[in-house]
Amino acid sequence: MKILSIQSSVAYGYVGNSAAAFPLQRLGHEVWPVLTVHFSNHTGYGAWRGPLLEPAQVAEVIEGIADRGVLGSADAVLSGYQGDPAMGAVILDAVDKVKEANPAAVYCCDPVMGDIGRGMFVRPGIPEYLRDVVVPRADIVTPNHFELDFLAGRTTNSLTEVLAAVDVVRETGPRHVLVTSVLHGDVPEGSLEVVAVSDEGAWAVTTPLLPINPNGGGDITAALYLAHLCTTGSPARALERTIASVFAVLEATLAAGTRELQLIAAQDAIAEPPTRFTARRLR
Repeated sequence: MKILSIQSSVAYGYVGNSAAAFPLQRLGHEVWPVLTVHFSNHTGYGAWRGPLLEPAQVAEVIEGIADRGVLGSADAVLSGYQGDPAMGAVILDAVDKVKEANPAAVYCCDPVMGDIGRGMFVRPGIPEYLRDVVVPRADIVTPNHFELDFLAGRTTNSLTEVLAAVDVVRETGPRHVLVTSVLHGDVPEGSLEVVAVSDEGAWAVTTPLLPINPNGGGDITAALYLAHLCTTGSPARALERTIASVFAVLEATLAAGTRELQLIAAQDAIAEPPTRFTARRLR
């Protein structure tokens, strides 16, 4: 696959394109990383240095790729955090150009906006922009449980309610929805679930809840799910492979005692996802 990935970048650590590009490359895919920022480190440290690129600058880079005549060979566009509607417009314009040249291409959007315990951590207006403008244009979306509730306009406390919320989101446009960090009344204590829903059905994987929550976990999850879904054509298999790899990365990160994802240490589990979790069919 060839993937146009429009995301942030950091020199130290792994978020945005710095979290997504290497795993995709380790799986054998070609990545065209377009940077929206280039910071020294992720903002979770509270201090960072480096430039925030203007939407027009990002558009120039994409236009330069188009000048090479290769946009039509892209199989997918991947995006994550969108800090400004103007940047979102640049991303959607790129999606339009790729799909115009290659109607079979897909757009995978990780609608980054908030999380349980933190609430919304993006600028006012961004959640509504993602919900009303960006998500309806995506083929694949990968919200966490908190973000799903916002996108669907409801609070979900059971698996049945989670699936109903996913159906609301899918009615707006996306065919595939992957919901991460799902906690509901039927999840065993010390565990969490990841739920994948498509036209073909719905599946869930239950994993132990590790005592860490490093930045970049959602970025690698979105990238891997996009890759495995497109290459296998099976949401259930893509779910199993994605979660097996992400869990291995988190285990390596916990063992290392660092706040940065251990992508290099766990790269073999990315390239060859272990057979570890089985997706159970929900419907």
